[in-house]
Amino acid sequence: MGVQTVGPQLRKWREQRRMSQLDLASDASISPRHLSFVETGRSTPSREMLLHLAEHLAVPLRERNVLLLAAGYAPTFPERPLDDPQLAQARRAVDLVLAAQRPFPAFAIDRHWRIVASNGALGEMYAGVSPELLAPPPNALRLSLHPQGLAPRIENLGEWRAHLLLRLRDQLRLTADPELLALQREVAAYPAPEEVVHGTDVLVPLRVRVGEEVLSFFSTTMVFGTPAEVTLSELAVESFFPADAATDAAVRSLERR
Repeated sequence: MGVQTVGPQLRKWREQRRMSQLDLASDASISPRHLSFVETGRSTPSREMLLHLAEHLAVPLRERNVLLLAAGYAPTFPERPLDDPQLAQARRAVDLVLAAQRPFPAFAIDRHWRIVASNGALGEMYAGVSPELLAPPPNALRLSLHPQGLAPRIENLGEWRAHLLLRLRDQLRLTADPELLALQREVAAYPAPEEVVHGTDVLVPLRVRVGEEVLSFFSTTMVFGTPAEVTLSELAVESFFPADAATDAAVRSLERR
């Protein structure tokens, strides 16, 4: 099967965003007739027009490069490893956020939920986790929901699992990434509580048993605001904060030991 031309790819993104041709044409300030010609291959969009349409469709940077290639243009957005010298300032910012979060856990996670950096806090939480799940780079979803991971010690597993799967579903809606789809099918097949019990918390907490204590955390997600590079556009820093005073005291006590 050959590579799909740019017109059908654009149509696929438009339909995925549940926009009509008239909706997109109006948002992008072009004529519906022109858009129709582009989608059917009767007209080849300029590089600028293609990026303009991709912006209005909120196409991720990685997929914008795919659209450019399909139209015969060179990719615009570079992709570098996180340790590349040109990403040094961004990596420093990530490391500062991770370090500042200690003694509470924080992780930098890529597009496929792989943990590419962490602050190494609260190592006691991973006692008993299968070494295979901890092999670098560990996958945060598998680590959380696999029966040989943290799942048996997550007190509100049904609620936390539902929260993670909702995030994954939203991410799939945005990216249409086949590897994420395979990951979704995998983790959805893991054993799960028959009933999801939702608490009364303002935020969905992670309640995990560490030793004899149940620690409760809420999380925040930091992303780069205006990335023009693929790796940075897909990177998220997940920081976990104590949800109660008992957790705060327990984690600080473990850190001192």
